[in-house]
Amino acid sequence: MKLTKKIFALLALVFALVAVTACSSNSSSGKSTAKARTIEEIKKSGELRIAVFADKKPFGYVDNKGAYQGYDIGLGNRLAKDLGVKPKYVSVDAANRAEFLISNKVDITLANFTVTDERKKQVDFALPYMKVSIGVVSPKDKVIKDVKELEGKTLIVTKGTTAETYFEKNYPNIKLQKYDQYSDAYQALLDGRGDAFSTDNTEVLAWALENKGYEVGITSLGDPDTIAPAVQKGNKELLDFINKDIKKLGEENFFHKDYEKTLHPTYGDAAKADDLVVEGGQVK
Repeated sequence: MKLTKKIFALLALVFALVAVTACSSNSSSGKSTAKARTIEEIKKSGELRIAVFADKKPFGYVDNKGAYQGYDIGLGNRLAKDLGVKPKYVSVDAANRAEFLISNKVDITLANFTVTDERKKQVDFALPYMKVSIGVVSPKDKVIKDVKELEGKTLIVTKGTTAETYFEKNYPNIKLQKYDQYSDAYQALLDGRGDAFSTDNTEVLAWALENKGYEVGITSLGDPDTIAPAVQKGNKELLDFINKDIKKLGEENFFHKDYEKTLHPTYGDAAKADDLVVEGGQVK
């Protein structure tokens, strides 16, 4: 009998220790945090690991030669150069951008990351380099020009985006069809599996210009947002470096030059650089 009690007591202690360990290994977001690399460690490795999109032209995508291209890539290349290392791009989905920082799979996220209060709980954002709002694209022959027109219809969104959060919070009655990848979401729209697709207006505008049967009927929803680089929460050393570099790049008019090289070929006269670009971290 005494032996049985001792066994139960021992098992109870083991389970208690497991529970404590599980709780202590999780952050407030519920994910395990691995310590971010220092700048010295980054320099020693010779690579700056940068999370970007691989399917989000013209912001971050892989061309037919297998090379990363786009507006975000332009900034990534420059940050790595100014740090004295080479960029190592890591493809991410919208839903795992913060996770890759928390788990130390990357040093910086540049995957068109919109700054929100909720995301600030998970990562630290640097100064912004772009401004956006939410847009909705749909077929020209059935164009959606008002949110009320989405009632009773299916709206396609990508998981982990501000569009998903916006519609879930403000229009819970609108049916959302969710995808992990932007490419899958756009393909769903092309296949007619949904009536419209919503994400940042800069993205749907670019896509509609390349897909002539579609139109951005709703160009702006909600409050304007900014896009900024992000680092693991508490990584002040790398955050300070990025902020200092963004201010310096503003003196060179870097982001307008990056726009002309990567975004203007897509937008043409449909957009103005000053409406999208944030120079030197100062929103105007």
